[in-house]
Amino acid sequence: MHAHSFDERAATWDDDPTMSERAERVGRAIRATISLDPSTRLLEYGAGTGLVTQALRDAVGPVTMADTSAGMRVVMQEKIAAGLIADARVWDVDLAVASPPDEQFDLVVTVMALHHIEALDTALDAFARLLVDGGHLCIADLEHEDGSFHDESFAGHHGFERAELASSLERAGFTNVSFQPCGTVDRNGQDYSMFLATCTRSAV
Repeated sequence: MHAHSFDERAATWDDDPTMSERAERVGRAIRATISLDPSTRLLEYGAGTGLVTQALRDAVGPVTMADTSAGMRVVMQEKIAAGLIADARVWDVDLAVASPPDEQFDLVVTVMALHHIEALDTALDAFARLLVDGGHLCIADLEHEDGSFHDESFAGHHGFERAELASSLERAGFTNVSFQPCGTVDRNGQDYSMFLATCTRSAV
């Protein structure tokens, strides 16, 4: 991920109302798809300023937010200190290159972060290792696009073909992979479609 560009944008990230609107939309879709309760241990990976965790906070138990951007982590810590996100931890971990911490969660959520991760299979394997058997992974990200969402220097994925992502998830040990539309993202006046993919960590 380009952590430095996110560092620069972190302090004003929440000033853009479309960011919180998107987080609320994703949160509603997750609530409607996954059974959540106060025992649900949530990890949001690529959490940014923690907006999606905020949208889910009243429906789950303890939350952990991870991001590779130091600037984003500062904003998350400020929100925790201000009481905006209760009972939360912040992790500095890059699952594309580092082994996941030895912890277990019931739900892993990642929103608009996966397309930044070149080592897709490594990250999906890490999510599987972090989930209990029967735990859920929710991915909200871009449908496959023509490459115009990012500039030419972008080294990640131009969104995802659903069938290809489903195959990658199944290789990583996930079952019951399903997709649903999850609104759009406006970038430079063009709308890009988003999906929500949900799947279950299979018992091995």
